Amino acid sequence: MKIAVFCSANDSIAPAYFKAAEELGKWMADSGHTLVYGGQNRGLMRCVGEAVHNGGGQIIGVIPQILANSGQRPDCLDVEIPCDNLSDRKDLMLAQADVCVALPGGIGTLDEVFTVAASHSIGYHCKEAILYNVEGFWDKAIEMLDDMQRRGFMRGHWTDYIKVVENLEELKAAIL
Repeated sequence: MKIAVFCSANDSIAPAYFKAAEELGKWMADSGHTLVYGGQNRGLMRCVGEAVHNGGGQIIGVIPQILANSGQRPDCLDVEIPCDNLSDRKDLMLAQADVCVALPGGIGTLDEVFTVAASHSIGYHCKEAILYNVEGFWDKAIEMLDDMQRRGFMRGHWTDYIKVVENLEELKAAIL
C-alpha cells in the first residue's frame, strides 16, 4: 500500500512527535508499505523518511522545485517527483497514495488534510485522511470540525472523510 504522510517540516517540536513519526516509518517499512511524502529533509518529514529508508522501505518524495533548490531534498528517496508548487504537490501525492495519514503539522498539513477531505466529500476519490492524534495534537481541530458540524456547515458527517486515531495500533487497524 502507498501511504501519504502529511507532517511538520520543523525541527523544534516535542520529542513525542518524532517518536511517533519514527514508529510509523518503521512499521511502514516492516509491513512493505511505500511512503509518499513532501520530501523534505527537516522535522517529522525527515524522521519518517529516514525510518522508512533505514527499514528498507520504498520512498516517493514529491518536492516543489523551490524546496529542492534551497537544499531541502533528502538523500534517501527511491523516486523523486518534482513539481512546481504546493498545489501540484498535493495533487501528485493524492494520485500516488491509497490512504493519507496526518502526523502533527502546521498550516501545510492542515491544507493537505482538508484538501483530501474536501475532494473526497464531492466525489473526486474515496481516500480517507487519518489524523494521528499524537499527544492530543488534533483535539482542537476535532473540536472545530464538531462545531462546524453542529452549526450545519457540513454535508454528511466530517468523520465520513476524516478518521481519528490515538495510537499506532489504531492507525494500523484504520489503514488495513
